[in-house]
Amino acid sequence: MTRRYPGTHESAPAPVAAGPIPVVVVTGMSGAGKSSALRVLEDIGFEAIDNLPVSLLGRLLWRGPGADPAAPIAVGVDIRTRDFDANAFAREIAPLAARPDLVLTVLYLDCDSLVLGQRFTETRRRHPLADDRPVADGIKIERELLAPVREVASVVVDTSMMTGLDLKRLLERRFSPDAKHHMAVSVVSFAYGRGLPREADLVFDVRFLRNPHYVETLKPNSGLDAAVGAYIAADAGYPPFFSALAALLDGLLPRYRDEGKSYLTIAVGCTGGRHRSVYVAERLAEYLREGGERVHVRHRDIDAKVAQQAEPL
Repeated sequence: MTRRYPGTHESAPAPVAAGPIPVVVVTGMSGAGKSSALRVLEDIGFEAIDNLPVSLLGRLLWRGPGADPAAPIAVGVDIRTRDFDANAFAREIAPLAARPDLVLTVLYLDCDSLVLGQRFTETRRRHPLADDRPVADGIKIERELLAPVREVASVVVDTSMMTGLDLKRLLERRFSPDAKHHMAVSVVSFAYGRGLPREADLVFDVRFLRNPHYVETLKPNSGLDAAVGAYIAADAGYPPFFSALAALLDGLLPRYRDEGKSYLTIAVGCTGGRHRSVYVAERLAEYLREGGERVHVRHRDIDAKVAQQAEPL
């Protein structure tokens, strides 16, 4: 049976956890996607509770002797939550993280301040700390207030260049019960001109490969195009680079898995994020899948216009 709480939507009955209870505390900057994240977690079987007072976290997660197995729990906490205090939050989380009957993740959703300002402007929403001042001031104050919370976060996800669908896929891969005993690998291509993907664990620069951008017939296409791929693969530097990259990952991935890492992001960058990085990311994903890895590919900057029209957070 699924319980319903204010601020959440009804979902299918949640699966019951037989061992330690997975608990995800979703927090972070206003406008970074907390409500979207809670909806995704509820859809994959978590019991979602939004705006729970920090002082009640311990009581919510208390289990007496012989307690029945419980469903995974997702809790939304931010500066709008009653009695919220960042330092108190850190103190409350420490003993919960140490409990053997819980698998606690503090998921902190971050976002570039300029992007946050655009989101509030586009949605005509008022920032909770900017009643009588510019939105930028509210964002700055909130970032300073939440610094202690970010410090204790288990996972930090930057949603600056993510759509709602990107965030959904990331959370499903990381927290779905089906992925519990596996390590999900994400390969993302990007343009250095638009900044490094902040979620990246490993970053590889392929700007040394010859650039199809300067070939008139190839420039309009992307690294997904066969002719572009053939041009890049014909670079004398490509085969030894890819062989070395594959050998490196063959050694690293088992070690990450042995350490209990559940999610790994590999970023591949070039100048424009359209040709070389896209091609190498696709070939890398193909290689990893052949080795039995679960791999998701995302081309962050392959077409900025399309990305801007995608579903917002």
